[in-house]
Amino acid sequence: MSEQQAVLSKPRDVDQLESGAASDIRSELLKGVPIRARHLNVNGIATSVLEAGSGPSLVLLHGGIECGGVYWAPVISRLADSYRVVVPDVPGVGESAPVATLDAAAFADWFSALLRLTCDEKPTLVAHSLLGTFAACFAAQHGHLLSGLFIYGAPGVGPYRMPLGLLVTAIRFDLRPSERNNERFERRAFLDLDRARRQDAEWFKAFSAYALSCAIVPHVKRSMRQLIKIGTKQVPDTELRRIEVPTALLWGRHDRFVPLRLAEGASARLGWPLHVIDDAGHVPHLEQPNAFLAALHSTLASSHKQRGSHDHPGT
Repeated sequence: MSEQQAVLSKPRDVDQLESGAASDIRSELLKGVPIRARHLNVNGIATSVLEAGSGPSLVLLHGGIECGGVYWAPVISRLADSYRVVVPDVPGVGESAPVATLDAAAFADWFSALLRLTCDEKPTLVAHSLLGTFAACFAAQHGHLLSGLFIYGAPGVGPYRMPLGLLVTAIRFDLRPSERNNERFERRAFLDLDRARRQDAEWFKAFSAYALSCAIVPHVKRSMRQLIKIGTKQVPDTELRRIEVPTALLWGRHDRFVPLRLAEGASARLGWPLHVIDDAGHVPHLEQPNAFLAALHSTLASSHKQRGSHDHPGT
């Protein structure tokens, strides 16, 4: 692992997220999770990274959500029992500094550098929603840096058109990130938001509050617009067929953001196994964490048995 891990000065609005009420809420989300949180200099970008556990490297990329990787918190501890888990905030969301343009090329440069700083071996990548599209592009071009890929609820694997109701909800939230509009958004993301909240009412309350606190930050709003613009575009099958690392699809059966039929089509065309989580919408790791982890663990265990060795991402 490289020693180039200096903390950079961050934009004022990033500092605001790290202080006061927002920082307290973030701490609440991570309470009891055995992580180390730090900011790394990743190609000149101050990047927030959570790390936990030991074992084969597993990188969790969040979806298109303002709060970044902290929403993986409910599954980090159990994954860290078997893997070395790395959870970054993509530039411009959560606590990571923004970049002028967040497109596929900028993401690839940043993510390649991140892997070299944080992983001593080629990791398996689990990439959710909009970042799943970015990850598919990355794997097609830079698959030698990965040992495996889970594309999780990502629109880019097929001909995607954002559902009208979701589009209206997203525009409302972008224009006015209020508690009411955030609630509307969450009720589309979850199959049953009320049931999910009953799992841990305090955590979900903090989750909503932190996402909302991030959503009002100007550079987060800009970054989200860029993520949506790129992340909802279809990756051509010619590119997807260039992915040589073992790849699997993971989806909620009742996903109202990215319908299951998109994953079924990709699985049929590309031969990628599809794992469907019942009784869940767009965020099975929050709605049905046991089923999500079971699907992930079984595929990862099979993949690691077949793999003969782990190489450093820089090789």
